Amino acid sequence: MLEHLKRKLPGAGAGESSKKSSGPIDDFLLRRNSCTPQQAAALTESILNMMVKDMRPLSMVDGAGFREMVSAFHPGYILPSRTYITSLMEQKYEKTCQKVKETIQEGRSFIALTADIWTSLATEAYLGVTCHFITEDWKMKTLTLATMPLDERHTGANIATWLEEVVAKFNISVDNIKAVVHDNGSNIVAAMKLLAEKHNWVSVRCAGHTLQLIVNSSLKDTSISKALGAARTLVEHFKRSELANTKLKEKQHQMNTPEHKLIQDVSTRWNSTYFMVERLLEQRWPITATLSDPEVTPRGKHYFDLKPDQWSLLEELTQGLQPFQCATEFLSGQEYATLSCLPQLAKGLQRSVQQSLRFETAPGKAFLTNASKELTERWGSFGTFFKEKDNKVLLSAALDPRFRKL
Repeated sequence: MLEHLKRKLPGAGAGESSKKSSGPIDDFLLRRNSCTPQQAAALTESILNMMVKDMRPLSMVDGAGFREMVSAFHPGYILPSRTYITSLMEQKYEKTCQKVKETIQEGRSFIALTADIWTSLATEAYLGVTCHFITEDWKMKTLTLATMPLDERHTGANIATWLEEVVAKFNISVDNIKAVVHDNGSNIVAAMKLLAEKHNWVSVRCAGHTLQLIVNSSLKDTSISKALGAARTLVEHFKRSELANTKLKEKQHQMNTPEHKLIQDVSTRWNSTYFMVERLLEQRWPITATLSDPEVTPRGKHYFDLKPDQWSLLEELTQGLQPFQCATEFLSGQEYATLSCLPQLAKGLQRSVQQSLRFETAPGKAFLTNASKELTERWGSFGTFFKEKDNKVLLSAALDPRFRKL
C-alpha cells in the first residue's frame, strides 16, 4: 500500500529520485519509533523510580547527555520538563506517605523509633527518623519516616517536639511507641527524658554509637595517636601522588601482593580506621619498597614511611580492634534485633580484651587497659550494669530463645 501511495504522489518516479523523496514519507506514514501514552507513562515512572532509588537531583532531566541517552533508548519518547517531573515527584511522595501510613496501621501495635541528628557535607543539619516493627510473619520491617532539615537550635525541647510532629504526621498513636533508639548526645538524651515523662517512651542508647565512643576513647594514647596520624599521612601521600600510586601497583605486582588500594579513614566511623590499618599492614612491604625508590622519594626525605615500632603497634591494634569490628558489624544488622544480644556481646568483648593482655608494646597495653575500663564504665563487668540500670536490656535477653539456657 505504501508503494502504491508513493506512485500516486507528484514527482515520484523510478530510480534515484524516488529514493530521495521517500524518506519523509516513510517517517510520516509509518511513524517509526512512535511512543504510545501508556509507554510514555511507563518510561516516565521508570525515570522517577531511578531518581528516587539513586537519589539523583531533579536537574538531571535537564542534562543534554541524559536526554540523548533517553532518546537513544526510545526516539519517540519526549522527556518531560523539570517542572513536570517535580510535580510528579511531589505526587509520588504523597502516595508513598499514604502507603507508609497504611502499612503502619495494619495491626502494628508495637513500634520502635530510631532518631539521629546528622550534618551533611554542605553543613546542613537534619533529623532522621525511622520506625521498626515485626510483621505478622515475624520479619523485621523498617520504614523511613522523615529527614527533616533543622533550622532552629537542637535543644532537648525542640528535638522532643520534632519527634512528636513526625509521629503525628503518620497517625501513629503515642501509646504504640515502645522505645526510641538514639545516640549519646546530651541534647537528644534530654529530649528522651521529656518524652519518657510525657508518653512513657523507653529510651535506648544506640549500642553502635556507644561502641564508637569506647574505641575512640581507647585510642587516645599519645603514641597511638601519633602512629595513626602517621598512617593517615602515608595513605594521603599515595592518594595525592600519581607517581607513588603507579609505583605501588608495580611493586604489588612484583611481590605478588593483592593489588588493593589504600584506605583513608573518616572520623565518624572508628572501624574505617581499623580497615585503614589492616590494609596498610597487608601492603607494608610494597609500600616500603615504593618509598625506597629514588624516583618516588628523594634522598633524605623518607619521612612518609612508618617507623618499625609504629608498624609493630599497628599490628597489635588490629588484633585488639578485630573483636570490636565483629561487634560493630553485628550491631549494624538491619533485619534482626540486637538489643537482646548486648549483655553477651559486652561479656565477649571483655573476655577478648583480657585474653589480649599479652601485648608487648606499652601503647598496645594502654589500649587494652583503656578499652577494659571503658567497657566496664559504659556496659558494666559481665552484665552487672544491665541488671542494675538497664532492665529492658536484661529482659529482652531473657526473652530471646537463643539465650534460654543462660
